[in-house]
Amino acid sequence: MTEQTDAEPAATPFQRRTILPEQGALTGPDSATETIDLLDSQLLRDPARTFSQVRERTPLARGVMPGVEPMWVATRYGDVRQVLSDPRFVADPTHVPGGEPNHRIEQLWRTRGARLEDAKYLRASLFGTDGPEHHRLRRRVVRAFTSGRVARLRPRIEHITHTLLDALPAHVGSDGVVDLMPHLAHPLPVTVICELVGVPEPERPNWSAWSTVLTDGHTGTALGDALHCLITSAHALVDHHRDHPGDNLITALIAPHADPLTPTETVALILNLVFAGHTTTVNLIANGITALLTHPDQLALLRNDPALAPDAADELMRWCGPTPRALPRYATEDLRLGECPIRKGEAVLPVLAAADRDPRAHPDPDRLDITRTRTRPGPPQIGFGHGPHRCIGDHLALQEAQIAWTALWDRFPRLTLAIAPDQLVREAHPNSWKLSALPVRLHP
Repeated sequence: MTEQTDAEPAATPFQRRTILPEQGALTGPDSATETIDLLDSQLLRDPARTFSQVRERTPLARGVMPGVEPMWVATRYGDVRQVLSDPRFVADPTHVPGGEPNHRIEQLWRTRGARLEDAKYLRASLFGTDGPEHHRLRRRVVRAFTSGRVARLRPRIEHITHTLLDALPAHVGSDGVVDLMPHLAHPLPVTVICELVGVPEPERPNWSAWSTVLTDGHTGTALGDALHCLITSAHALVDHHRDHPGDNLITALIAPHADPLTPTETVALILNLVFAGHTTTVNLIANGITALLTHPDQLALLRNDPALAPDAADELMRWCGPTPRALPRYATEDLRLGECPIRKGEAVLPVLAAADRDPRAHPDPDRLDITRTRTRPGPPQIGFGHGPHRCIGDHLALQEAQIAWTALWDRFPRLTLAIAPDQLVREAHPNSWKLSALPVRLHP
């Protein structure tokens, strides 16, 4: 299998470069600093290792990509936690006093093909708000993802998982190989989140297809059309559930309330939950399967002691988390990040993958150890983020992954990769560490 993909524009080979600031350039840590291409193929396909190299060379790097203004790149655990939790860093650049720095995420989506009229849904999202506004939106959905409610979903998740596993043998090709991405890792979380939110079953294939376009690195008209179709369909679902209320999140969002959501806010939340509620879990499931298959000692530990499943999920989220980077944050005042000055209005990109492999926080960080939280507890992994924007659905994602891994090996104890690990293809996507395919043999 080849490493080539058309998911992102071609990037130059990753290399360290030291540059002098230009007029109007960032002026934070040093008068000369390393710059990195954030669309570099090595950074995208192996973010933990490659960003970790950057982390050990410099406290902050300057990140650049076409069509997006430069930003600082934070890779060290302490710095990343500060950026994610310090109230002097905000997700919405309009909250920077005395100015309005350009919104890097809107710039990125526009360069990828998003339509101008759809930008307001990016601004109204949970990911792009701060303070009381963020709290107002978050509290409207957080009840759907409490640990208690997630626990009550377990029987349904197990049923969906076993149904998918029942069908796996029928998908085995003439070569004895089946791809777990379309037949387990993807449909499980898509089905769960669509049921929870209230996407009717006939609509789910469309939502899955549109979401795939957004997460697989497509650009241009294809991406713009997919995002617009999701927004249009979400508006239609709101109208449907207003006339036909049910036990789902959309009904809860549009129920009479002293502080009602605007139509844009409602649709933005729906997109947040469906989009973020399955993409992270799809890749956590697949990355975890791959990691366990390539670390048979850890797989043996888990199979011999199923009670290790929560610890394994936490460690796998740290070691091969599906979300390499959080969204940029903007400094609301001049401040210091570690020993480095950050100027008001400058953007900082927190790299979760490098922070969770930082030896300053995690001893022997490149070693996968599913007993880590028991035998040598330390700072928590931040694969789900940290601070006020920590992922709402973390409990759900971890539970789905644990159920998928446990049930998979219970059903197919001799499961093996169908190709050598170095032949697995990682898609070149800036916000997801994901496999193009996960070919396995059920009964080698």
